[in-house]
Amino acid sequence: MTATDLNTLLLQQKEHLNVLLSLLRQEIAAIASRQPDELESLGQQKVACLEALQQLDQRIAEHSQLQDARQTEDFQQAVSEMDQLLASCKQQNEVNRLALEQSQLNLQHFKNELLQLHGKSGLTYDRKGKPAVDHKGKGFKA
Repeated sequence: MTATDLNTLLLQQKEHLNVLLSLLRQEIAAIASRQPDELESLGQQKVACLEALQQLDQRIAEHSQLQDARQTEDFQQAVSEMDQLLASCKQQNEVNRLALEQSQLNLQHFKNELLQLHGKSGLTYDRKGKPAVDHKGKGFKA
């Protein structure tokens, strides 16, 4: 492999990081608009992108010109740019995680409110400590 091949691999890796960042930004929009099908699709695309990144990492690590290339300013600049992209991906992923957790908490709160409105007298808690409506006693005959 030549240095040009290494540059091509680095460019591909940078492109995959840009795609990953784009997917993460689409994911936060899907979380905000509560589109579970879109989230599932984006999740599959993210996994494919991460697998491609991992394969590229492996190919770069095995490249015969890697040691020489590490000494060049172009290589160091490319790695620095990718480090910044990766940091942006990690930050966006953390934002998405927090948004998803908040969304789940809101949904759980809404569910609890509905349970309370539905059966105030029959509201109990299950083994895990979560609210549930007790329907026992209705329809039983002695």
